[in-house]
Amino acid sequence: MNIINILVPDLPDSVSDAVIVKWHKKSGEIVYCDENIVDIETDKIMLEISAPCNGRLNVILKEKGSIVKSNQIIGNINKLNDTEKKKINSVIEEKHISIKKVETSHNNHINYNENKFFNNFLTPSARRFVKSNNIDKDAITSSKLNYTLRKQDIEKNIQEKSKLHNINNKSSHTYRVKMTRLRQKIAERLLQTKNNTAMLTTFNEVNMQPIISLRSKYNKSFERKYNVRLGFMSFFVKAVVEALKIFPEINATIDKTDIVFYKNFDISIAVSTPRGLITPVLRDVDKMSMADIEKQIKEFCIKSLENKIKLEELIGGNFTITNGGIFGSLMSTPIINPPQTAILGMHAIKDRPMAVDKEIKILPMMYLALSYDHRLIDGKESVSFLNTIKNILEDFNRILINI
Repeated sequence: MNIINILVPDLPDSVSDAVIVKWHKKSGEIVYCDENIVDIETDKIMLEISAPCNGRLNVILKEKGSIVKSNQIIGNINKLNDTEKKKINSVIEEKHISIKKVETSHNNHINYNENKFFNNFLTPSARRFVKSNNIDKDAITSSKLNYTLRKQDIEKNIQEKSKLHNINNKSSHTYRVKMTRLRQKIAERLLQTKNNTAMLTTFNEVNMQPIISLRSKYNKSFERKYNVRLGFMSFFVKAVVEALKIFPEINATIDKTDIVFYKNFDISIAVSTPRGLITPVLRDVDKMSMADIEKQIKEFCIKSLENKIKLEELIGGNFTITNGGIFGSLMSTPIINPPQTAILGMHAIKDRPMAVDKEIKILPMMYLALSYDHRLIDGKESVSFLNTIKNILEDFNRILINI
């Protein structure tokens, strides 16, 4: 038999190592090509390592909890001979037949107590998510379209499982779990921001009616042409880029006693995942169309939920936009994402009475928050920057005539 090594994937320079979270196979078990066999976690994301071939897991060199480096060998697989290949192909064919039989059924509730169903109808990411959170599989209902369960289909079970756990453990008032590498990194960066920046936040409010009207007027045509919905974020991204052009010190960072000004416009977009907040980067946004921005953000959201985001997509970024409004936040003070020097916070849109030309009108208003590092950015620049964003959003034609 040929021995094929299982390698840690290439990690970028900004990621020094990773930790083995879980092996999904034991030594001696059959593995299938491209099947997820081990999860590793960096301080940014979780990565799934797939089997490079059909075979039998020969040896595990790095157990759960081990720290590993880029391209390190963590195990190996005995590649199967022709006879064993035929057996595996037979097993795969049987699985396909089982799936087809179930798909012809009108029953959308699958008995997940049987291992074969649990393996057939949950992707590796979803299966790992279920097992790691100890979710009750009997409560899971499959998708009506293709009986395939996504991670978001099963997240709702966590709360119910947590309640059941508390009921069964009335005598215990606490329990302890280890922080994920991502959560540890978030905590580290929050303290870094608090201790190493002079962070202040300035606020303003924007009348969202012009943007809402534009979306209402063009959304259907936009979606037909580009196959993506016209969201609020692309308007904010475009407004931020125009404001950064006017105030270059906000598109900059401090390096000891120097100020480094960026010529490019790379915007980090905060995306919430079950494991925490990540900030994938839209690169060279000044060269992107509204459709390009919406497509890229949609792709980031899908990848994040499926745990398919790439490390290189999280690296860099000169300015961050975060939208707490999707969770109902009315106002907040967002934390700077170092080494960046500013972050824009969007919030919930609420109808409020406003004075317009000495008359009271009900308008859809949003509070904006700009947190900035006062070591580099003065109050005048921060307030003017936020006012520029407000003015563009309330009259998007300003971008066309560059005022």
